[in-house]
Amino acid sequence: MAAAAATEPPSTEAEDGGSIRVRTVWISDLHLGTPGCQARALLDFLREVDCEQLFLVGDIVDGWQLRRSWYWPQAHNDVVQKLLRKARKGCRVIYVPGNHDEFARKYLNHSFGGIEVAHEWIHETADGRKLWVTHGDLFDGVIQCAKWLAHVGDSAYEFTLKLNRHLNSLRARMGLPYWSLSKYLKLKVKRAVSYLNDFEEALAKEARKRGVQGVVCGHIHHAELRDIDGILYANDGDWVESLTALVEHADGHLEILDWSERQRERAESAVKVVEALRTPA
Repeated sequence: MAAAAATEPPSTEAEDGGSIRVRTVWISDLHLGTPGCQARALLDFLREVDCEQLFLVGDIVDGWQLRRSWYWPQAHNDVVQKLLRKARKGCRVIYVPGNHDEFARKYLNHSFGGIEVAHEWIHETADGRKLWVTHGDLFDGVIQCAKWLAHVGDSAYEFTLKLNRHLNSLRARMGLPYWSLSKYLKLKVKRAVSYLNDFEEALAKEARKRGVQGVVCGHIHHAELRDIDGILYANDGDWVESLTALVEHADGHLEILDWSERQRERAESAVKVVEALRTPA
């Protein structure tokens, strides 16, 4: 990201006029540098959404995968440039690194192209609530106690995503919408569901200790917005499986945007228009 900031020439292009205007956006787990990253959908989202503040909540660039095998298509560079452009146009962009981009933790309290790097953040909503922003990996027992196991799991996860891409290529040829195999398995396997619950409760417990009203995180690729014993738990999801973001509206109301659902609605609308044009009056 720093390299892109240094090499990208100053832009004379006006910032895209987004059709969705919100106060704050949180996105995480983009995993730029991997075939699983759905960069084009993310670019579509970034063009459509205007905000005052944008939080990048970790695993933005996947250093683990890039060390194993270099993968960086133009669409991934376009995402970085779009984020830099948003920062130049007045949006405050705050980058909280995660475990896959832990290399960025060497640059805490620095700014690259207007993007601020921070270990964590306390965000105050328009209605006065304080939310602790963290990637969440520091509260993942596997990451902290057995990092080698996390790397093994990451390889297995990448295989599942590869299988998922082939599956969805077949579904697309059959006219069926996108479907996430890894997300399905995550919600069906009992131990995986238990892991999700334990993670969520650990983050909520820590938020309570810190004296804030809620926590915003990523890491587990599972978008969620719920109350846990009086603490707001908000997970913004990811841009590999679910294509989700967390947004704050002007009044402080929080909402999870499901961009895959929006794309599906657009596709269905386009089909209806084509069918209407083909139908004789």
